[in-house]
Amino acid sequence: QVQLVESGGGLAQTGGSLRLVCAASGRPFILYNMGWFRQAPGKEREFVAAISPRTFTTWYTDSVKGRFTISRDNTKNTVHLQMNSLNTEDTAVYYCAAGLALRPVLDTSDFRSWGQGTQVTVSS
Repeated sequence: QVQLVESGGGLAQTGGSLRLVCAASGRPFILYNMGWFRQAPGKEREFVAAISPRTFTTWYTDSVKGRFTISRDNTKNTVHLQMNSLNTEDTAVYYCAAGLALRPVLDTSDFRSWGQGTQVTVSS
């Protein structure tokens, strides 16, 4: 299991920006796809973005493409989510996740390690 700790959540206004950071420990970071998921009140947790460990291939859900950017620093065992042009529908608890990079295509069911979550609230 990888231990994950998120930081950087908070309150933003519509059109504003926030940057989330996740620090990983416990297992070799280079083995894992890293991802961000979110869960809004009354809704199921949904995939937001992910990044592969060696080629830095990225994947995004359609609703955040062009607004969010995922990146990682393999020297510091961190993954980041830069969120721009925020809107109220982005309000959710955001979770960092890690999944073994077993194949070149992304399978969100591979994400087995989770952080505790960080709240992002966007006000209009």
